[in-house]
Amino acid sequence: MERATLYRILSEELLNIAPEAELDSVDENADLREELDLDSLDFLNLIIALGKRVGVQIPEADYGRIHSLSALLDYLENREA
Repeated sequence: MERATLYRILSEELLNIAPEAELDSVDENADLREELDLDSLDFLNLIIALGKRVGVQIPEADYGRIHSLSALLDYLENREA
């Protein structure tokens, strides 16, 4: 799946979880939870929803690797390939 498609899916799922969050204003290398003001439950729901939409199981052990927008998109691209 192309990065632009993954970004669109992430944006759509984020709107379901935190409608006030604006993904376009996020520094791609900053902590995603801080940038979007997500608590741990919101972040978990986002990761689960993304995994379902993309068809990738994201183990809890990998959550630390997907701390930023860039890292999350890289992770999804690599897992899907």
